[in-house]
Parts: sequence; C-alpha cells; structure tokens
Amino acid sequence: MTASGHRRRLLLTHARSCSPPNTSARVQDVNPAATVSAGPGPGRPPTAAPGDLLRRLRARHGDDPVTHVERVPARPGEPAPWPRWAPEDLRAAFARRGVVAPWRHQAEAAELAYAGQHVVVATGTASGKSLAYQLPALATLLADPRATVLYLAPTKALAADQLRAVAGLELDGVRPATYDGDTPRAEREWIRRHSRFVLTNPDMLHHGILPGHAHWSGFLRRLAYVVIDECHTYRGVFGSHVAHVLRRLRRQCAKYGRTPVFVLASATSGDPATAAGRLTGLPVAAVTEDTSPRGGVTFALWEPPLLPDSSGEVADLAPVRRSALRETADLLADTVAEGVRTLAFVRSRKGAEVVAANARRALDEAVPGLGDRVAAYRAGYLREERRELERALLHGDLLGLASTNALELGVDLVGLDAVLICGWPGTRASLWQQAGRAGRSGDEALAVLVARDDPLDTYLVHHPEALFGRPVEATVLDPANPYVLAPQLACAAAEAPLTPADLDLFGDGAKEAVEQLVAAGALRQRPTGWYWRHRERPEVDLRGEGGAPVCVVEASTGRLLGTVDGGSSHFLIHPGAVYLHQGVSYVVDSLDLADGCALVHAEEPDWSTHARDVTSLSVVSVRSYVDAGPVGLFLGEVDVTSQVVSYQRRRIASGEVIDTRPLDLPARELRTVAVWFTLSPQSLALAGVEAADVPGALHAAEHAAIGLLPLMATCDRWDIGGLSTAVHPDTEAPTVFVYDGHPGGAGFAERAYGTAAAWLRATRDAIAECGCEAGCPSCVQSPKCGNGNNPLSKPDAVRVLDVVLANLPRDTEPSPALPDGVVPAWSGDAAPAAADLPAPSAATAGSAVDPSPAAPVLPRQDDRAGADADVAPPS
Repeated sequence: MTASGHRRRLLLTHARSCSPPNTSARVQDVNPAATVSAGPGPGRPPTAAPGDLLRRLRARHGDDPVTHVERVPARPGEPAPWPRWAPEDLRAAFARRGVVAPWRHQAEAAELAYAGQHVVVATGTASGKSLAYQLPALATLLADPRATVLYLAPTKALAADQLRAVAGLELDGVRPATYDGDTPRAEREWIRRHSRFVLTNPDMLHHGILPGHAHWSGFLRRLAYVVIDECHTYRGVFGSHVAHVLRRLRRQCAKYGRTPVFVLASATSGDPATAAGRLTGLPVAAVTEDTSPRGGVTFALWEPPLLPDSSGEVADLAPVRRSALRETADLLADTVAEGVRTLAFVRSRKGAEVVAANARRALDEAVPGLGDRVAAYRAGYLREERRELERALLHGDLLGLASTNALELGVDLVGLDAVLICGWPGTRASLWQQAGRAGRSGDEALAVLVARDDPLDTYLVHHPEALFGRPVEATVLDPANPYVLAPQLACAAAEAPLTPADLDLFGDGAKEAVEQLVAAGALRQRPTGWYWRHRERPEVDLRGEGGAPVCVVEASTGRLLGTVDGGSSHFLIHPGAVYLHQGVSYVVDSLDLADGCALVHAEEPDWSTHARDVTSLSVVSVRSYVDAGPVGLFLGEVDVTSQVVSYQRRRIASGEVIDTRPLDLPARELRTVAVWFTLSPQSLALAGVEAADVPGALHAAEHAAIGLLPLMATCDRWDIGGLSTAVHPDTEAPTVFVYDGHPGGAGFAERAYGTAAAWLRATRDAIAECGCEAGCPSCVQSPKCGNGNNPLSKPDAVRVLDVVLANLPRDTEPSPALPDGVVPAWSGDAAPAAADLPAPSAATAGSAVDPSPAAPVLPRQDDRAGADADVAPPS
C-alpha cells in the first residue's frame, strides 16, 4: 500500500470512529472577555488526552519526527479580594459573567491604575488581562458621569471582541462603541458626543481622531484612561510610529487640560516596563507575575522526515526534508479526523491557503464532505469573509482552521484542543501566544511546532533549551528613527503649531527633524512656533506596508477577490504569479501599480511561482564599530537598492524548476541600518579558505546568520535582508551585511550588533551540527536566494565564523563613532569612499583574494519588508 493510501485508510478509520462534532456554541461565563466555548458539548465525544493524541500522531511515521516533548504543568490560580473602590454594581456585573473575584495580578494592576500610576500588565495568554484595565476604567466611569475612556487595539476584530465584553456587562451610562473605518458615518457624530468608552485602533486615532481633535474636544477634555491592548505587537517601525501617535494624543489632551492614565496589556515579554515607557514616553510600572489558573500543555517539537531520492532511499547529498506546509496539512487532517478542534498557524498567506487546501483534499478522500470543516483565514480577505469565518469557528461549523498570525490576536477563542505552529513564528512571545490559543478554558492542550527546513527552525528543534525555560524577548522599537520622527512631527504640526515645549515631548532628534522640515519647506517657523505649510495633511503609513493596497480582481467578472499590501505586490502578484484565495488558484494576467490593480483568471496549474530579486548596497555612514584585529564589526546606515527581476515556476509535486521568466518591475530604494563584519583576506587564507571559495563561504555564512538572527532580536526573517561579497567597494575587504528591511531601520541591526558574539556563535553551531555534507536548507541554503544558492561552501562558512569568533570579544566597548582622522564627516546623502572605512587590521598586501571576477557581489532576497506575514493587520 502506498503512503497516501495508508493515510487515507487511517483518516477514514478515525473519521468514522468520531460522531459528528457538535455545532452549537455555549457561552463560557468564567472570564470578563466575551468568550465562546468550542468544548465537547452533547453529541461530541470527549477529546483524547494530549499525550495520547501525540502518541498516535507519532505512530503514523516510520522514523519518529518528534525531537523533544516539553510538559508545561497545570497551575492553580491565586484570587484576591475586590478593591475597596470597586462599585457594587460593577462587582455584580462581573459576577453575572462568572467572575466572583479577580486574580491577584489583576487586582494589583487595577490598584496601580486607579491610583493614577501608568501600568503595564504583562502576563500569559488567557490570564484575564482585560479585567485589569476594565476594573479601574469602568469604576471611574460609574463614579464620574462625565469621564471617558479610550481603548486602542491593533486590530478591529480585537476591538469588536472587547466591545462585546464591555457591552455584555450592561452598565448604565457607559455607552461603549467602536469607532473605526467600518463605522457608518451616520453613527460617528453620536459616538463623538455620547459614547464614554470608545474602542478604536492606532490607525483611526492617527487618521481620524487626532486630525479632527476639535470635534473630539468634549471627549478629550474628560479622558481619564487610555487602554493599549496587546502592546507587545507595537514593535519595529509600526511600534515607533504608534509611539509618536500616542505622544500626539498626550499633546492634545494636555491642550484640553487632561493627563490620562495609560494602562497597557501585553503578552509576556522581556522588560515590559521599559518597552511600555518607550512606547508612551512615560514612566510605567510593570505587573508580570501571572496568578491565573492554567491548564497543562504538552508541547512537541516536530521535524519533518527527509525525502527519499528517486530510488526510494534517503539521499546522502544535499538532503531535503518534507515541506513543513505539507506536514502541517497532514497533521491538521489527522486531528480533524479525530474530532480534535485545531488551529494551525502558518507564517504566510499563501501558506495558509496551501495547508487548508491540502487538509481538505485529504479529508474529502477519506470521507466526502469532511473537508468542508476546514478553512483558511488571513488578512487580505474581504471583511465579510473574515467575519463569516470567525462566526463559523465560534459556532463549531469549522473543526480546523489554517490561519496566519491574524488570529494570534482578535476573537477570543476558548475550547480549542490543539494548535499546530508551522515554522518558528519569529519570537518566543508569539510562540507562546499562539500555543496559548488551545486549552484556554482550562483544559489540557496539545501544541506542536513543525520545523521548516531552514537553519533557525532546525537549530531550535534540536536545542529545546533555546525555547523552554528562557525569558521571552524585549519589544524593540525606536521612536528616534528619523524616518518615523520627521513625518510624525509634520502630522503634529498639521494638528496644531509645534512649540519648543512640544519638542521635549517627542524626544531625542526632534529639534533636528524640525529644522530639516523647515529646510524642506514643509514647516514655517514663526515666533509662536512651527506651522504646517500645506493645505493637505501629511500622508503617513503607520504600518510601513510600502504603499496603498493593490486590489486583486477577477478579469472575467470584475469581482474583487482581496487585496495585497503594496510592499508585497512585486513578489506575490507580479504578472504570471499564482495567487491563492480560499483554496482556489488564480494566475495573474497583469499588474498595474499606478492604479493599484492586478487582474487574474482562475486556473489550476501544476506549478507554483517564486519571485527572485537582485540587491546592491552602499555604506552611507558608520555609527559604531569594534576593531578586533583581522575582524571588524560595524553598525551604520546603508542604501539598499532591490528589484524583482524574474520568477521561477516549480512543479508542485517535486519542487523541480520548470523555467525562469523575466519581469519588468521598477527598482525600490531603501535607506536603513545594517550590521556588517569584515575579515582580512590574510586571516581567511590562514584559516584554510581558498581564494576561489571565499564568495561561497561568505554567502553561506550570510544565509545562516540571517536565519539565526530572530533568535536574538524581536524580528523574523521578513524583517531583515543581507548581502555578502568577497570585496565590497566601500570596505575593500570580504564583507557580510545584514540590514533592517524598513526605512530608517527598526532596531534589529542594533540588536544584532549588541549580541554579535552570541548571534554568530549560534550561527556557527547551527552550520557545524547539521548532518549534511555540502549544505542544505537546514543550514546554509535559502529557498529565496537571489543567486539560486550558488556559490555556497558549508565547511568554509564554519571557518569564516571561527575566524570572526576567535577575534571578536564577548564583551567589547564599541567606539561610538569612527575616530577623528580615520574618516571625514559624511554628508547625509553621500556614500563614503572605500578609503573612508577602516580596513581590517591584518595587512592585506599580498591578498589571496582576487576581487574580480571571482568575487562577485552576492545579492540576497531572503528577507524583505512588507512580505507575506500578517503582522497585526487591520481587520
């Protein structure tokens, strides 16, 4: 019997052994948030214990794919008495929802907020953070009939969920309402005048409320609390923009004589007080001890098996593992067939579609119609489609859902039995946030991390100590980023003239940014301040998605299928690209970037498409450097130019490359921050790296370094890019660059620079410990390499990193800037000459490296801004 036939037989057996799942929903009245249980209910058999379910899943493979199982034990809760100031009406309302007393961390955070202290509560998933801010906010609204509250969520779905929670308390006079892009205009005036608990998102605050602050004057002059939910999502460029939106809000409140208390809720994160303080610009106290009860979690690390070669034997050279997407689809089909309610998180929109489609196909082969219980969920769907999917999942019509991280936040789901995580989600915070979606009603749950065939995932499933028992990452954002600060100051000036006191509010670099805006003609300086000079408001994109969304339209019918953000359009919907929507394949006929429209037609090709780009990089300035003898480590500004030039068509079944077709798309330019290291050619020769192998050695080290950086920084591979070359014109030395994929940087290169020794040590170990001989996707190969993974030299990459690590100190005080006399002062627009950069200390005379033609610049497209991941998109 074939493997596929064996799987169909297993699916049929399990599907027939389970009675139809209950499609009714019941309210789980144990949490102040509006939660819907997907629990067993009548007619549905009890779900197997997570350990038993995992054993059955493992038994279906010849070689055990599980590299580690972590048992997270259950934990009892620690209740606390209600605060004395909590009104009896409010306590009774919570009691009707099943909350008889707060947990200790909820009461502690509420006490601080009610006393006027800005506070962040950073505890685990389903720990009841909402009660921590609802309690002081609603108590104040009941005590002061004129007070107001503003609630900010990163997604509309989350705001709508909280609206249901607050409205469900049925408190007189609160009048909660959502105010976002979906709010009918006829309702907006009523909300401004009468609602006392307004729920919105940073985008609407930026585009609607602050520019129209005069219409909101009554609300703002009575504002008591600002609630910032899921504040750990405000990272990178998006977080830096939101930080200034909050400063603009504080500025307008001060104008009306108010200083509201900020209450922030976060998933568990490293140093939440500092991150919340950087976000708000205020001193913030942190409550981090989670005292809520938690069900046990069985957490498995799953490495897909190696694919056999054409003879049926596992290949010895360049082994390739089974796709994580296919493995996740099979696991999703297996769990659904057993009646286990499962949510599969997939990193990309296209991947979510593929997982759902493959799972549906497998289930329908076993039991016709069972595949209808599985669907995909992602940003880019129309609003009506997303709401219908949410309803179907909440009411039990769906058993399995393949979702991007759009469901990491949002609708509060309880009663899910299992979570599948297809590939490392980028941070430990996201990993535990996603895993926490299962078992949220206090039941035992199963979580499985399915490793992709890349260096970081391979490293993690074989080094569980890097995941478990380790603190989660700190949230990285940089409000001083000039590419964020200047446009936000322009927005503030358009709302009201800037004054010298305002510049202190916006922090370091504000004065210089204002001077640049004056020089550019955007602001005019008067004795009373700086004034916005233009009739139109500044156009500022908070989420840095690279322009307006591009509509995807079916050419034959004119039907709008969905949207793709402008930054991803060159990669996802270029002419000839395969576009997936709810399991249906379309091929792109044309892409009109000016009109923001891609025309497609329905087609089921047996190939997939993969865009390829080329990149060039020049150094603009050096912020800081470490001179480590033959090795130099640098942090500075760079200019990156990239262009999508072609795409590959690959057979879906085998991955075979059919052909490569050219594309004619415009180049894109990016000024950002990079970390880079240089080596002297002499040190490479002494380490045994032959001249002809230097390009492949650096290229392989660069691939692995990019893959491992998310282990150190709060980023994923889509946030960063890289380039390597045996001789770069600006350094005159073998160089590896890794850069932030956002204008002005996002703080990731700085983190890499600060943890360089640990980062590159992990990179070296990941390469050396991989069992392949010549390099594979688990160590040095990249599926998105602009050079087609050529040249690559795995053993020489280890030698390169050995040289770097042997010379780079673990703790070194870097020079904050290059010393006088080494380089001239660089202008903001000119790249330095090669001689302006310090060369590696070891003399390069008699270099064993021929800079041309054997040392080409090796561009890389592996990680880019605005890629296919759904990071807290607006719903």
